[in-house]
Amino acid sequence: MAINIIVPSLGESVTEATIAKWHKKVGEQIRVDELLIELETDKITLEVNAPASGTISDIKFNEGDVVAVGDTLGFLEEGEVTQVQENIQTDSNEGAEDVSEAQHIQPQVTKDQIFSPAASKIASENNVQNIANATGKDGRVTKGDVLSAISNPQIEATAISHPQEQLEERIKMTRLRKTIAKRLKDSQNTAAILSTFNEVDMSVVMKCRKDYQEAFKEKYGVKLGFMSFFVKATVAALKEIPAVNAEIDGDYLVYKNYYNIGVAVGTEQGLVVPVVKNADKMNHADIEKSIVGLGKKAREGKLAMSDMQGGTFSITNGGIYGSLLSTPIINPPQSGILGMHNIVQRPVAVAGEVVIRPMMYIALSYDHRIIDGGEAVTFLRRIKEMVETPEKLLFGL
Repeated sequence: MAINIIVPSLGESVTEATIAKWHKKVGEQIRVDELLIELETDKITLEVNAPASGTISDIKFNEGDVVAVGDTLGFLEEGEVTQVQENIQTDSNEGAEDVSEAQHIQPQVTKDQIFSPAASKIASENNVQNIANATGKDGRVTKGDVLSAISNPQIEATAISHPQEQLEERIKMTRLRKTIAKRLKDSQNTAAILSTFNEVDMSVVMKCRKDYQEAFKEKYGVKLGFMSFFVKATVAALKEIPAVNAEIDGDYLVYKNYYNIGVAVGTEQGLVVPVVKNADKMNHADIEKSIVGLGKKAREGKLAMSDMQGGTFSITNGGIYGSLLSTPIINPPQSGILGMHNIVQRPVAVAGEVVIRPMMYIALSYDHRIIDGGEAVTFLRRIKEMVETPEKLLFGL
């Protein structure tokens, strides 16, 4: 019996997606719930699994095509998966041999060399078979490694379809990258964005982490990071300055009495902002667990639409990339975003003496249509005070 392969619901207000990758071809067998296709929406990559076991009998749309919710992507002829086919699939996954020249297999030179999903796709499209110097964590080949191998003749790589002398590479923008570009430009065009700055002495927080890191991790199974301190401080400041937790809806100002904090995560596909829901009801451990879980899902491309929606304020940490100072762009329809930066040992004046302290610049970009300058400065100063004296958070002061 033929079963339709349908584009599933993509989430609130999302009606179409781009086919990022077919994991099976016509004539290949697949087992129920095995990954069949990846769909890329404006916000996330959605995995579609096989609705039943059987053989792919027809594919209606190719990779790169735009499809709508409810479209029939192809057909699956229901039936048992033979043992022979299962063995072939196992061998292919291990990189032991090709089933056929046309079959798409992730490029690997050795058993230990692993390509990221984005790197794998580009490498396959350009027939790159070897990367001499992988720069990713644990020897992982990144998208940048593959692009360098294609364009740089000094990199030992085999690029059959492109001459080594070629110094440019044209790659079509993903839907996520195009959406990021559009939303950021819309934010600048719509909101009256200003930024205000301050600096935070991280001495107390760093000592707190050092003193309690081992016990914290042993009890909660997650490391105590800086982000939970900033999330807690942000929630307290939002309660004091409610305009920063508001948004404009037509002729109305909507003040929100809930605190969903978006935490920006950099992935190979682009920047995404999953949301820590009801952060005001969480302790440090809950916040750290939530951030770790959302970050892992983001990097693996497994974020759900519900993970991305409902944010009232956002935090971005450019410090992990070494940024000293920046002016982050608001994530509409929110009215503010906090930027954290690199911690640097700097001389500062304390009680009339010059001492060396670990200092971090922080920035608040805000929509001046909603938030007055005095409110913005007060908001950022309150975050500074609470991070420098975290006991105030403990006692609700």
